[in-house]
Amino acid sequence: MTSQLTRTIEWVSPEQSDFYREVERFARTLPRDARDRDLGEAFSRDAWDRCGAFGIQGLPAKPEFGGGGADAVTTMLALEALGYGCTDAGLVFSINAHLWTSVIPLTEFGSSEQQSRWLPRLCSGKAIGCHAATEPGAGSDVFAMASTARARDDGYVVNGRKTFITNAPIADLIIVFARTTAALGPFGITAFLVEAGTPGCAVTGDMHKMGLRTSPMAEVVLEECFLPASAVLGEPGRGADVFLASMRWERACIMASQVGTMRRAMEVCIDYARQRSQFGKPIGRFESIADKIADMKIAVDASRALVLRVGWLMDHGFDTTSEAAVAKAFVSEAAVRTQLDAIQIHGGYGYMVESEVERGLRDAVAGTIYSGTSQIQRRIIARQLGL
Repeated sequence: MTSQLTRTIEWVSPEQSDFYREVERFARTLPRDARDRDLGEAFSRDAWDRCGAFGIQGLPAKPEFGGGGADAVTTMLALEALGYGCTDAGLVFSINAHLWTSVIPLTEFGSSEQQSRWLPRLCSGKAIGCHAATEPGAGSDVFAMASTARARDDGYVVNGRKTFITNAPIADLIIVFARTTAALGPFGITAFLVEAGTPGCAVTGDMHKMGLRTSPMAEVVLEECFLPASAVLGEPGRGADVFLASMRWERACIMASQVGTMRRAMEVCIDYARQRSQFGKPIGRFESIADKIADMKIAVDASRALVLRVGWLMDHGFDTTSEAAVAKAFVSEAAVRTQLDAIQIHGGYGYMVESEVERGLRDAVAGTIYSGTSQIQRRIIARQLGL
């Protein structure tokens, strides 16, 4: 596959191509114990720390805070390589959540004091971040959130319940969104930096998922949680700006690792189709199998092009609302089709936990839900088309 890979990324810079291969080599050194940890729903802090030491968790952050100073395309290439070389999709998902919900908001909106305090630790992986926006009654309609932050002379008192919060059980920093005025929609929402262990903020109810089971998730409950004015991220009442900046990066970049995971699934299927024989010949000689693998190749190449197009546009200052929605919808759905075909190609073996093929499908399904469902992406695209 090396020659094909060379052709698919030769149009990026030589430095980016070299970095891609460097990340891929590193990712292959990470523990290959994802199957056992998936069964036990166990997060790997060791693998997280190794990724932090390599520089993954700080890729787009400024070098003065320990970041890599990488542009969007370079960051995407690194995440694709990580998704290809690392078999633990939950770990990769937790890294994505950490980057887009903590590192990016602090980079773009943090005060000098907030950045100096948190970014070096977040970029090195020594601290883990997440944000708490989704609520039981506010998922796709996130700005319908009911959480409130009542102003006091010396700060705010926050009350609310957040759900489906990735990284919450292991987070050192939680960016909480709450309504500081009675205004509806995105107006009147403020973002707050909440350190783990703050009185009145509890992480509770660990959630057990279909896939991405090595990425911990829980609820965050705030009851009369006092936060000083210095905890405000950005400006009071402008939390929507923080959230939308986070989503801009997340929807653009989070599918990059899925491209790498799809490529790995394709290569596993090619090897299996060459080795497995039925009716006197390798199953790859049957059109029904070969066509599925050809479709995987189409999905990988098209997905990579769509993702990197968004990165190029971001790096050149263009609005990417529509393009990111296109990439998010296409890649997430292509990943599900690819992983389902991988099971079909492996037959009964692919359905068994021991094969590690079925886990790919379970992990991929979430991509059509998180960061805005496929239906939401289609509404964004239609709106951008004037419909």
